[in-house]
Amino acid sequence: MKRLLPLACFLLLSACAARTPLPAAAPQLTQPLPMALQVSTADGQDWLLVIQAEGTALRWSLFDPLGVPLARQSLADGAWHNDGLLPPNAPARELFAALLFALIPDDQLAASYAGKQWRLGAEGRQLAPDWRIRYGAGRAIELSNATQQYRVRPLETQP
Repeated sequence: MKRLLPLACFLLLSACAARTPLPAAAPQLTQPLPMALQVSTADGQDWLLVIQAEGTALRWSLFDPLGVPLARQSLADGAWHNDGLLPPNAPARELFAALLFALIPDDQLAASYAGKQWRLGAEGRQLAPDWRIRYGAGRAIELSNATQQYRVRPLETQP
């Protein structure tokens, strides 16, 4: 029993941890949005992210350079849902939520994130709990939090 108490406390506290908020409504995509994602770590990982509409939901699929899926999540009815047989991936959900915030046009932020903590400034955007977003050349987006830094850029698609 003494061993279970610390585990129960940890699970309770982790469930209360701050999460990146989601918009009131997900944006509508007319075609899949493929993106190259670079993770600023010691080994400098490169990933591929594809966002696509499926009815009223948005499917987010994250792959390594060999095409192995790392995370698959669907955003439907204002909540994340596991998609496929991959285990839940909380860090990916946080990244996806921050990227979604970065993709919302400036003029739609107030309506999409009403009542949520965010800020728009000359240097970029900030979203609670600790995301900072900057926009670079060539439609690149830099997202960072206390532990990670990501560089995202759309991949050009041929019609």
